[in-house]
Amino acid sequence: MAKALSVDLRRRVVEAVAAGASCRAAATRFEVGVSSAIRWVARARTRGDLSPDKRGGKVVPHGVV
Repeated sequence: MAKALSVDLRRRVVEAVAAGASCRAAATRFEVGVSSAIRWVARARTRGDLSPDKRGGKVVPHGVV
């Protein structure tokens, strides 16, 4: 799985959209996926936070049932 993209890049995409660019145009300009740009803009509007969510699931040590 790939690493999450930086908060700086996310912020630049969101700022470009706030300055009048479409999500598609901002995604093309910064070479990220359109769906990522859409999610980042929505997250900025609803949560005001651009940090990536925690990744991974439950970790169970080997041999423990």
